[in-house]
Amino acid sequence: MVLHHENNAMTTNILLFIAGLITLIVGADLLVRGASRLAAAFGVAPLVIGLTIVAIGTASPEIAVSLQAAVAGQGDLTLGNVLGSNIFNILVILGITAIVTPIAIAEQLIRKDAPIVLGISLLTFALAFDGNLSWQDGAILLLGLVIYMAFAIHQSRLESKKVQKEYAEEFAITEKRTLRSSSINLGFILAGLALLVLGSNWLVDSATQIAKSLGVSELVIGLTIVAAGTSLPEVATSVMAAIKGESDIAVGNAVGSNIFNLLGVLGIGAIAAPDGISVASRALYFDLPVMIFVALVTLPVFYIDSRISRFEGGLLLSYYAIYMVYIILRAAESSALPGFAIFISIFIPVTFFVLSVAAFRSKRARKSR
Repeated sequence: MVLHHENNAMTTNILLFIAGLITLIVGADLLVRGASRLAAAFGVAPLVIGLTIVAIGTASPEIAVSLQAAVAGQGDLTLGNVLGSNIFNILVILGITAIVTPIAIAEQLIRKDAPIVLGISLLTFALAFDGNLSWQDGAILLLGLVIYMAFAIHQSRLESKKVQKEYAEEFAITEKRTLRSSSINLGFILAGLALLVLGSNWLVDSATQIAKSLGVSELVIGLTIVAAGTSLPEVATSVMAAIKGESDIAVGNAVGSNIFNLLGVLGIGAIAAPDGISVASRALYFDLPVMIFVALVTLPVFYIDSRISRFEGGLLLSYYAIYMVYIILRAAESSALPGFAIFISIFIPVTFFVLSVAAFRSKRARKSR
Protein backbone atom coordinates (compact mmCIF):
# COMPACT_ATOMS: atom_id res chain seq x y z
CA MET A 1 0.00 0.00 0.00
CA VAL A 2 2.82 2.39 0.94
CA LEU A 3 4.76 1.49 -2.24
CA HIS A 4 1.64 2.10 -4.35
CA HIS A 5 1.19 5.53 -2.73
CA GLU A 6 4.85 6.40 -3.37
CA ASN A 7 4.53 5.37 -7.04
CA ASN A 8 1.43 7.54 -7.43
CA ALA A 9 3.23 10.48 -5.81
CA MET A 10 6.23 10.04 -8.13
CA THR A 11 3.97 9.87 -11.20
CA THR A 12 2.15 13.03 -10.08
CA ASN A 13 5.43 14.87 -9.57
CA ILE A 14 6.77 13.80 -12.98
CA LEU A 15 3.56 14.98 -14.66
CA LEU A 16 3.72 18.26 -12.73
CA PHE A 17 7.36 18.67 -13.81
CA ILE A 18 6.45 18.14 -17.48
CA ALA A 19 3.48 20.52 -17.16
CA GLY A 20 5.73 23.13 -15.56
CA LEU A 21 8.29 22.72 -18.31
CA ILE A 22 5.71 23.11 -21.08
CA THR A 23 4.23 26.14 -19.33
CA LEU A 24 7.70 27.71 -19.05
CA ILE A 25 8.45 27.17 -22.75
CA VAL A 26 5.09 28.59 -23.85
CA GLY A 27 5.56 31.54 -21.50
CA ALA A 28 9.06 32.22 -22.87
CA ASP A 29 7.72 32.08 -26.44
CA LEU A 30 4.93 34.57 -25.68
CA LEU A 31 7.36 36.88 -23.88
CA VAL A 32 9.84 36.85 -26.78
CA ARG A 33 7.10 37.30 -29.38
CA GLY A 34 5.46 40.24 -27.61
CA ALA A 35 8.69 42.01 -26.64
CA SER A 36 10.30 41.52 -30.09
CA ARG A 37 7.29 42.90 -31.95
CA LEU A 38 6.95 45.81 -29.56
CA ALA A 39 10.66 46.64 -29.91
CA ALA A 40 10.47 46.39 -33.71
CA ALA A 41 7.47 48.72 -33.76
CA PHE A 42 9.59 51.29 -31.90
CA GLY A 43 12.37 50.98 -34.49
CA VAL A 44 14.85 48.72 -32.65
CA ALA A 45 17.24 47.00 -35.10
CA PRO A 46 16.85 43.21 -35.65
CA LEU A 47 20.45 42.59 -34.54
CA VAL A 48 19.86 44.38 -31.22
CA ILE A 49 16.56 42.48 -30.77
CA GLY A 50 18.39 39.18 -31.31
CA LEU A 51 21.28 40.03 -28.99
CA THR A 52 19.15 41.36 -26.13
CA ILE A 53 15.41 40.65 -26.14
CA VAL A 54 15.58 37.18 -27.69
CA ALA A 55 18.64 36.25 -25.59
CA ILE A 56 16.88 37.29 -22.38
CA GLY A 57 13.64 35.63 -23.51
CA THR A 58 15.24 32.25 -24.20
CA ALA A 59 16.95 32.49 -20.79
CA SER A 60 13.68 33.41 -19.05
CA PRO A 61 12.85 29.80 -17.99
CA GLU A 62 16.18 29.66 -16.13
CA ILE A 63 15.51 33.09 -14.62
CA ALA A 64 12.02 32.11 -13.46
CA VAL A 65 13.07 28.75 -11.99
CA SER A 66 16.18 30.14 -10.29
CA LEU A 67 14.29 33.09 -8.82
CA GLN A 68 11.51 30.84 -7.52
CA ALA A 69 14.04 28.41 -6.00
CA ALA A 70 16.14 31.21 -4.48
CA VAL A 71 13.16 32.89 -2.81
CA ALA A 72 12.13 29.49 -1.40
CA GLY A 73 15.63 29.05 0.05
CA GLN A 74 16.52 26.23 -2.37
CA GLY A 75 19.89 27.59 -3.43
CA ASP A 76 21.18 24.19 -4.58
CA LEU A 77 18.46 24.08 -7.24
CA THR A 78 19.31 27.62 -8.39
CA LEU A 79 23.03 26.88 -8.61
CA GLY A 80 22.50 23.48 -10.23
CA ASN A 81 20.17 24.99 -12.83
CA VAL A 82 22.70 27.64 -13.86
CA LEU A 83 25.79 25.40 -13.89
CA GLY A 84 23.92 22.56 -15.59
CA SER A 85 22.41 24.88 -18.22
CA ASN A 86 25.80 26.36 -19.09
CA ILE A 87 27.36 22.93 -19.45
CA PHE A 88 24.35 21.74 -21.48
CA ASN A 89 24.36 24.80 -23.77
CA ILE A 90 27.90 24.26 -25.00
CA LEU A 91 28.25 20.49 -24.96
CA VAL A 92 24.76 19.45 -26.07
CA ILE A 93 23.34 22.40 -28.02
CA LEU A 94 26.52 23.10 -30.00
CA GLY A 95 27.21 19.37 -30.24
CA ILE A 96 23.78 18.55 -31.72
CA THR A 97 23.82 21.65 -33.93
CA ALA A 98 27.26 20.79 -35.37
CA ILE A 99 26.16 17.21 -36.08
CA VAL A 100 23.08 18.51 -37.90
CA THR A 101 25.32 20.78 -39.98
CA PRO A 102 28.93 21.95 -39.37
CA ILE A 103 28.91 25.51 -37.96
CA ALA A 104 31.03 28.41 -39.15
CA ILE A 105 32.32 30.56 -36.27
CA ALA A 106 32.38 34.36 -36.57
CA GLU A 107 35.61 36.15 -35.68
CA GLN A 108 33.93 38.04 -32.83
CA LEU A 109 32.94 34.79 -31.13
CA ILE A 110 36.54 33.56 -31.27
CA ARG A 111 38.23 36.76 -30.16
CA LYS A 112 35.63 38.28 -27.79
CA ASP A 113 32.56 36.27 -26.75
CA ALA A 114 34.26 32.92 -26.00
CA PRO A 115 36.98 34.58 -23.83
CA ILE A 116 34.24 36.64 -22.11
CA VAL A 117 32.38 33.44 -21.14
CA LEU A 118 35.61 31.98 -19.76
CA GLY A 119 36.35 35.18 -17.82
CA ILE A 120 32.84 35.32 -16.33
CA SER A 121 33.07 31.62 -15.39
CA LEU A 122 36.33 32.30 -13.54
CA LEU A 123 34.77 35.36 -11.85
CA THR A 124 31.83 33.23 -10.67
CA PHE A 125 34.23 30.64 -9.25
CA ALA A 126 36.14 33.37 -7.40
CA LEU A 127 32.93 34.83 -5.93
CA ALA A 128 31.72 31.36 -4.89
CA PHE A 129 35.05 30.27 -3.39
CA ASP A 130 34.01 31.28 0.15
CA GLY A 131 31.09 28.84 -0.07
CA ASN A 132 28.36 31.46 -0.50
CA LEU A 133 27.08 33.80 -3.21
CA SER A 134 25.86 36.82 -1.24
CA TRP A 135 23.64 39.64 -2.45
CA GLN A 136 26.82 41.70 -2.93
CA ASP A 137 28.15 38.99 -5.25
CA GLY A 138 24.81 39.03 -7.08
CA ALA A 139 25.07 42.80 -7.49
CA ILE A 140 28.56 42.41 -9.01
CA LEU A 141 27.21 39.84 -11.49
CA LEU A 142 24.23 42.03 -12.45
CA LEU A 143 26.54 45.02 -12.94
CA GLY A 144 28.56 42.81 -15.25
CA LEU A 145 25.37 42.05 -17.21
CA VAL A 146 24.65 45.76 -17.69
CA ILE A 147 28.20 46.31 -18.93
CA TYR A 148 27.98 43.33 -21.27
CA MET A 149 24.63 44.49 -22.69
CA ALA A 150 26.08 47.92 -23.41
CA PHE A 151 29.11 46.25 -25.02
CA ALA A 152 26.90 43.96 -27.15
CA ILE A 153 24.76 46.85 -28.42
CA HIS A 154 27.91 48.86 -29.24
CA GLN A 155 29.44 45.87 -31.05
CA SER A 156 26.25 45.36 -33.05
CA ARG A 157 26.99 48.58 -34.93
CA LEU A 158 30.36 47.16 -36.01
CA GLU A 159 29.08 43.76 -37.18
CA SER A 160 29.61 42.67 -40.77
CA LYS A 161 26.81 42.95 -43.32
CA LYS A 162 26.63 39.13 -43.40
CA VAL A 163 25.85 38.93 -39.67
CA GLN A 164 23.38 41.82 -39.85
CA LYS A 165 21.62 40.10 -42.77
CA GLU A 166 21.31 36.84 -40.79
CA TYR A 167 19.70 38.62 -37.85
CA ALA A 168 17.46 40.65 -40.18
CA GLU A 169 16.20 37.45 -41.82
CA GLU A 170 15.54 35.85 -38.43
CA PHE A 171 14.28 38.73 -36.29
CA ALA A 172 13.10 41.49 -38.66
CA ILE A 173 9.43 42.21 -37.93
CA THR A 174 7.36 44.64 -39.95
CA GLU A 175 4.56 45.83 -37.73
CA LYS A 176 3.04 49.29 -37.53
CA ARG A 177 2.90 50.90 -34.12
CA THR A 178 -0.80 51.20 -33.35
CA LEU A 179 -2.70 51.17 -30.08
CA ARG A 180 -4.22 47.80 -31.01
CA SER A 181 -0.91 46.10 -31.91
CA SER A 182 0.84 47.58 -28.87
CA SER A 183 -1.96 46.35 -26.59
CA ILE A 184 -1.79 42.84 -28.09
CA ASN A 185 1.99 42.69 -27.68
CA LEU A 186 1.74 43.94 -24.09
CA GLY A 187 -0.83 41.20 -23.53
CA PHE A 188 1.64 38.63 -24.89
CA ILE A 189 4.32 39.94 -22.52
CA LEU A 190 2.04 39.83 -19.47
CA ALA A 191 0.68 36.38 -20.36
CA GLY A 192 4.23 35.14 -20.89
CA LEU A 193 5.34 36.46 -17.51
CA ALA A 194 2.31 34.91 -15.79
CA LEU A 195 3.02 31.52 -17.37
CA LEU A 196 6.69 31.76 -16.40
CA VAL A 197 5.70 32.35 -12.76
CA LEU A 198 3.19 29.47 -12.81
CA GLY A 199 5.50 27.09 -14.65
CA SER A 200 8.47 27.81 -12.41
CA ASN A 201 6.31 27.21 -9.34
CA TRP A 202 5.22 23.79 -10.63
CA LEU A 203 8.70 22.84 -11.81
CA VAL A 204 10.50 23.80 -8.59
CA ASP A 205 7.94 22.08 -6.35
CA SER A 206 7.94 18.87 -8.42
CA ALA A 207 11.76 18.83 -8.83
CA THR A 208 12.15 19.12 -5.06
CA GLN A 209 9.77 16.20 -4.46
CA ILE A 210 11.46 14.08 -7.16
CA ALA A 211 14.84 14.71 -5.50
CA LYS A 212 13.44 13.58 -2.14
CA SER A 213 11.82 10.48 -3.67
CA LEU A 214 15.04 9.45 -5.43
CA GLY A 215 17.18 10.25 -2.40
CA VAL A 216 19.43 12.65 -4.30
CA SER A 217 20.26 16.30 -3.66
CA GLU A 218 18.48 19.24 -5.26
CA LEU A 219 21.88 20.13 -6.76
CA VAL A 220 21.85 16.88 -8.79
CA ILE A 221 18.27 17.48 -9.99
CA GLY A 222 19.19 21.05 -10.91
CA LEU A 223 22.30 19.93 -12.83
CA THR A 224 20.39 17.31 -14.81
CA ILE A 225 16.66 17.35 -15.60
CA VAL A 226 15.98 20.98 -14.60
CA ALA A 227 19.00 22.30 -16.53
CA ALA A 228 18.20 20.26 -19.64
CA GLY A 229 14.51 21.17 -19.49
CA THR A 230 14.95 24.91 -19.11
CA SER A 231 17.53 24.91 -21.95
CA LEU A 232 15.02 23.56 -24.50
CA PRO A 233 14.26 27.03 -25.99
CA GLU A 234 17.98 27.46 -26.74
CA VAL A 235 18.07 23.99 -28.35
CA ALA A 236 15.21 24.86 -30.70
CA THR A 237 16.63 28.29 -31.58
CA SER A 238 20.17 27.04 -32.32
CA VAL A 239 19.19 23.93 -34.29
CA MET A 240 16.67 25.81 -36.46
CA ALA A 241 19.18 28.61 -37.07
CA ALA A 242 21.84 26.05 -38.11
CA ILE A 243 19.42 24.34 -40.53
CA LYS A 244 18.70 27.74 -42.11
CA GLY A 245 22.45 28.38 -42.44
CA GLU A 246 22.40 31.14 -39.79
CA SER A 247 25.52 29.92 -37.98
CA ASP A 248 26.16 33.20 -36.15
CA ILE A 249 22.74 32.99 -34.50
CA ALA A 250 23.14 29.26 -33.75
CA VAL A 251 26.45 29.69 -31.89
CA GLY A 252 25.76 33.17 -30.54
CA ASN A 253 22.53 31.96 -28.91
CA ALA A 254 24.30 29.22 -26.93
CA VAL A 255 27.28 31.40 -25.94
CA GLY A 256 25.08 34.41 -25.15
CA SER A 257 22.77 32.29 -22.99
CA ASN A 258 25.75 31.24 -20.86
CA ILE A 259 26.64 34.87 -20.27
CA PHE A 260 23.06 35.70 -19.29
CA ASN A 261 22.83 32.63 -17.03
CA LEU A 262 25.90 33.56 -14.97
CA LEU A 263 25.47 37.33 -14.84
CA GLY A 264 21.68 37.60 -14.91
CA VAL A 265 20.15 34.38 -13.59
CA LEU A 266 22.73 33.73 -10.87
CA GLY A 267 22.94 37.44 -10.07
CA ILE A 268 19.18 37.75 -9.57
CA GLY A 269 19.09 34.48 -7.61
CA ALA A 270 21.86 35.59 -5.23
CA ILE A 271 20.10 38.88 -4.55
CA ALA A 272 16.67 37.23 -4.10
CA ALA A 273 17.88 34.44 -1.77
CA PRO A 274 17.31 35.45 1.89
CA ASP A 275 20.82 34.38 2.98
CA GLY A 276 22.49 34.21 -0.40
CA ILE A 277 23.12 30.98 -2.30
CA SER A 278 25.09 28.37 -0.39
CA VAL A 279 27.67 26.67 -2.63
CA ALA A 280 28.06 22.97 -1.80
CA SER A 281 31.62 21.63 -1.77
CA ARG A 282 30.77 19.20 -4.59
CA ALA A 283 29.65 22.10 -6.77
CA LEU A 284 32.67 24.21 -5.84
CA TYR A 285 35.31 21.55 -6.45
CA PHE A 286 33.74 19.65 -9.33
CA ASP A 287 30.74 21.18 -11.14
CA LEU A 288 32.09 24.74 -11.24
CA PRO A 289 35.49 23.56 -12.56
CA VAL A 290 33.62 21.45 -15.17
CA MET A 291 31.77 24.58 -16.31
CA ILE A 292 35.10 26.44 -16.54
CA PHE A 293 36.59 23.55 -18.55
CA VAL A 294 33.60 23.63 -20.91
CA ALA A 295 34.15 27.38 -21.45
CA LEU A 296 37.87 26.70 -21.99
CA VAL A 297 37.32 23.92 -24.53
CA THR A 298 35.38 26.29 -26.81
CA LEU A 299 38.60 28.22 -27.53
CA PRO A 300 40.46 25.47 -29.46
CA VAL A 301 37.21 24.09 -30.93
CA PHE A 302 36.21 27.52 -32.29
CA TYR A 303 39.73 28.26 -33.48
CA ILE A 304 40.24 25.11 -35.61
CA ASP A 305 39.31 26.27 -39.13
CA SER A 306 36.88 28.77 -37.52
CA ARG A 307 34.16 26.13 -37.49
CA ILE A 308 32.72 23.27 -35.44
CA SER A 309 32.89 20.05 -37.44
CA ARG A 310 30.66 17.01 -36.97
CA PHE A 311 33.56 15.22 -35.27
CA GLU A 312 33.99 18.09 -32.79
CA GLY A 313 30.24 18.16 -32.24
CA GLY A 314 30.34 14.46 -31.41
CA LEU A 315 33.27 15.05 -29.05
CA LEU A 316 31.30 17.76 -27.21
CA LEU A 317 28.36 15.36 -26.82
CA SER A 318 30.70 12.64 -25.53
CA TYR A 319 31.96 15.07 -22.86
CA TYR A 320 28.36 15.64 -21.74
CA ALA A 321 27.62 11.89 -21.66
CA ILE A 322 30.73 11.36 -19.50
CA TYR A 323 29.64 14.17 -17.16
CA MET A 324 26.13 12.70 -16.79
CA VAL A 325 27.48 9.21 -16.07
CA TYR A 326 29.81 10.65 -13.43
CA ILE A 327 26.95 12.55 -11.74
CA ILE A 328 24.77 9.42 -11.68
CA LEU A 329 27.58 7.24 -10.29
CA ARG A 330 28.41 9.92 -7.70
CA ALA A 331 24.78 10.26 -6.61
CA ALA A 332 24.44 6.47 -6.32
CA GLU A 333 27.81 6.23 -4.51
CA SER A 334 28.67 3.45 -6.97
CA SER A 335 31.77 1.29 -6.56
CA ALA A 336 32.48 1.93 -10.26
CA LEU A 337 33.14 5.64 -9.59
CA PRO A 338 36.92 5.39 -8.91
CA GLY A 339 37.53 3.43 -12.12
CA PHE A 340 35.41 5.83 -14.14
CA ALA A 341 37.29 8.78 -12.62
CA ILE A 342 40.56 7.24 -13.88
CA PHE A 343 39.06 6.99 -17.39
CA ILE A 344 38.02 10.66 -17.24
CA SER A 345 41.48 11.73 -16.04
CA ILE A 346 42.97 10.18 -19.20
CA PHE A 347 40.29 10.83 -21.87
CA ILE A 348 39.62 14.52 -21.13
CA PRO A 349 43.25 15.78 -21.01
CA VAL A 350 44.24 13.74 -24.10
CA THR A 351 41.35 15.02 -26.24
CA PHE A 352 41.84 18.60 -25.03
CA PHE A 353 45.57 18.37 -25.86
CA VAL A 354 44.76 17.11 -29.38
CA LEU A 355 42.29 19.96 -29.90
CA SER A 356 44.82 22.52 -28.64
CA VAL A 357 47.55 21.22 -30.98
CA ALA A 358 45.11 21.29 -33.91
CA ALA A 359 44.12 24.88 -33.04
CA PHE A 360 47.79 25.93 -32.82
CA ARG A 361 48.53 24.37 -36.23
CA SER A 362 45.45 26.06 -37.70
CA LYS A 363 46.68 29.43 -36.42
CA ARG A 364 50.17 28.87 -37.91
CA ALA A 365 48.66 27.81 -41.23
CA ARG A 366 46.57 30.98 -41.41
CA LYS A 367 49.61 33.16 -40.62
CA SER A 368 51.71 31.51 -43.33
CA ARG A 369 49.15 32.24 -46.05
